[in-house]
This record gives sequence, structure tokens and C-alpha cells, in this order.
Amino acid sequence: MRAFIASSIGVTCAAVLALPLAVPAGAAPDTRTVPAESAGPVDVPGSTQSLPMRTLSAPSGRSTGDPTRAAAPEQGLPEREVHPFSLVGVVWDDANAELHGTVQVRTRATGTGAWSDWQDLETHNAEHSADPGTAERDSGTVRGSTAPLWVGDSDAVAVRVRPEAPDPQDRTGSAVPLPAGLRLELVDPGEDPRQLPATDTGTAVAAGAMSAAAAQVQAATTADGRTAALVPSVLPALSKARSEAQGEAEAGLAAGSRPYIGPRPRIVTRKGWGADEKLRERKFVYTSKVKAAFIHHSATGNNYKCSQAASVLRGIYRYHVKSSGWRDIGYNFAVDKCGNIYEGRAGGVTKAVLGAHTLGFNTNSMGIAVLGTFTKSNPPAAAVNAVAKLTAWKLGLFGANPRGKVTLVSGGSNKYKKGKKVKLNVISGHRDGFATECPGARLYKKLGSARTSSAKLQGR
Repeated sequence: MRAFIASSIGVTCAAVLALPLAVPAGAAPDTRTVPAESAGPVDVPGSTQSLPMRTLSAPSGRSTGDPTRAAAPEQGLPEREVHPFSLVGVVWDDANAELHGTVQVRTRATGTGAWSDWQDLETHNAEHSADPGTAERDSGTVRGSTAPLWVGDSDAVAVRVRPEAPDPQDRTGSAVPLPAGLRLELVDPGEDPRQLPATDTGTAVAAGAMSAAAAQVQAATTADGRTAALVPSVLPALSKARSEAQGEAEAGLAAGSRPYIGPRPRIVTRKGWGADEKLRERKFVYTSKVKAAFIHHSATGNNYKCSQAASVLRGIYRYHVKSSGWRDIGYNFAVDKCGNIYEGRAGGVTKAVLGAHTLGFNTNSMGIAVLGTFTKSNPPAAAVNAVAKLTAWKLGLFGANPRGKVTLVSGGSNKYKKGKKVKLNVISGHRDGFATECPGARLYKKLGSARTSSAKLQGR
């Protein structure tokens, strides 16, 4: 792990601490899986229960309308008690196999004995993933997966996966098969990290008060005992002038040129939301620029408090890495419904970090996930404003106009074949690059106002 020290007055502590922190190659992922029958707490920073499904006795009241054309059998698990968890998803062996059907879960709230109704999981079908042909996609560890669903503290679960009925136009009468290796993933995100008060550490360092800044950060220790960097829990907001000065220095702009960079918003770092750095891969992968931002909804549901957002993020992170087999959380940033902004994939918030968020268009872009589901629910204004603030700053670092257009080359998706040049909005919705409902119809309708606000924050 590298330690970084501010070497000049023009570089703030917060900017330095935003640079990547590496985990040693020998740091093994957490492979401890909690048996479903176990009782009592497990002394680990979060855990995953992975339960293989089985064929259920009969389809749950479904009919194809033709007695000669039977529906494929359902898979799932009946109601059962499990170790406490808060986030649930379903995975299968082949990342390229699509799940044609519906996935539903019921959960029992811890301590109350109250069961939820059946809740749908977005089947996902690889739309959020690393691009084809990349090392991450071809690692051999990636699995197909639904979107995860946040259900809160729960201690019992049931799941059913219903395949689509046979197509009446298909003369073979073949049932639609489910992917092989279906498993129910139950994620305990672990406890929230102990937080220290956030102050403008950049101001403190610029004034030469390193000890005052250090009092606001937590020291991280690598597994092999090497010297670690001081990692802040929060990067404080910066004024437009300071953000532009910092961006101009980092980008190496010519003297006298005008950088259109919005003020940096307050960002909760991975340290702040409690990311277990032993889970992810050690190295980072970068692209040349950030030319576009793709906006997503996490599809994890809206049943969370903003005080729980860090737990939701840790659950998604663990699900992406441990259950789906990705190198790290897929999104570069996340925004909760109160407008708080969170660092996502590791590698540095000012850097062009390659994510796994928009299949076919991860190169030279960033992915921002608004935590929630916005297909039928309106996104809070605070969340939309946070998207505008974040894009004004981050896109500005790379000279991108939020109201502009950009041409990206598709890496291959269900909407654009590999190698096709596609003209997109600089701030686009996930559905612009992939045939999907993401980021939800209600959030997608708000992107126009986000573009306008973002450009104004840049001074355009």
C-alpha cells in the first residue's frame, strides 16, 4: 500500500488521499460461508450464505394455455431459517446465460416474525458487467446474477424462480430452461465503521497544520504490516475556485485556459462506508479519460433509511465481488436518496477508473448508481441534485460538457454490436447503451434537468 504526502500548498490533503490504495496480492478474500442452519453471531466483517436451489414439486398455479405444452419446473427453496442477512440476490454459473423468467423472494424480519409479501428481483441478465474481452469478464469467476434486493435485518427466507412459459409460436413445444447452478445469495453487510468527525482537511494541510488534519483520518494497516496511508472517511466539499485550481494542475492545462470544473461535492470514501479492502482485487485498471457518465438505479428497492446507505453499499459490494465474481463493486460512485455521494470502485475518485456498470460502454465512462428503484417511484430531488454536482466536478476534470454529446465505441451489448461508434449524451442513462429499464423510467426523465444543472455548476 502506498503512502501519499502533499508536497505543495496547491495540493490538498483530500486530493492526495483520494489516490488509490492497494491491497497486497497475498490478501485472500473472505471465503467463510455461514451455514444456513447455524445459529448465533459470526465474528467476521460481513458474510455471505450461498444456498443451492432445487426443483420445486410443481409450478405454482401456472398454465401455458395448452395441456400438451407443459411449463418448465420452478426452482427455489421453501421457507427456512438462516443466519441473519440484509440483502438477497440470485446467481447462476454462466455469466452469458440469460434468466428468462421471474425471481421472487419472501423474507422474515428479525425479531418480529413478520413475513414480507413476495418481492421481485430484477433479473439483470448481465447488463451491469465488465465488457466482453476484458480480463475481468474473462477471469473465469464471473457469474450471471439478478440485481440484489435490500430487505433489512432478516432471519428467514423463501425463493422461487419461475421460467417463462413456452412460446406459442415455437412449434417444438420446448419449455424455456432456467440457467444451471442457481443459488440464493444472502448477504450480511457487517457493522458500520466507527466514524470520526469530518472537517475540511484540505484547508488544514494547506495551512501547514498536518497534525490537525491527521486527527480527522483513520490509519489503515496492510495485511503484511507495511506502512499504510492515512485514509479520510470523508472528502470535504471544495469551492469552485479550489476545484478548478486542483483540476488545472492535475490535467496540466495550458496557462490561461479556462477549466470548466464544478465545485467538488462532499464524498464519503470507501473508508467512510466501511469497504473491506481484502475482498477486492489488489490492482486497478484505468482508461484514458472520463468522457461520459451513465446513470443507474441500483434496483435494490427504496426500503432503506439514509443512515443505512453505507450498509446497503457494503451489501452490494460483497454481492458484486463474492457472489457475482467481479473484481470490485461495479459502480464508480453511488448516491443515496438524501443526496449523499459515495466513492465506488477503488482506484481514486479523480481517476478514470474502469468500472463494470454499463456492458459495452465501460471504457472512458463512469457509472453512478442512485440507491433505490425508480421504475414507478420518483427519485428524490436531493439525489438528482447530487448527480448534477458530481458530474459537474468529475466530468469537468476531463473537459466534458454535461449538455454535450460524445461518441463512444461499443464493446458489444444487446443494443449495439462490438465496434460500432455510438453518439450519446455526455450524461446518459444506462438504457441508452443497453436495452434495459435501468435507471428506471422516473429517474431517466430527470436526466435533462441534471444535465442543465451540471453545466451551470461548471460555469457554462
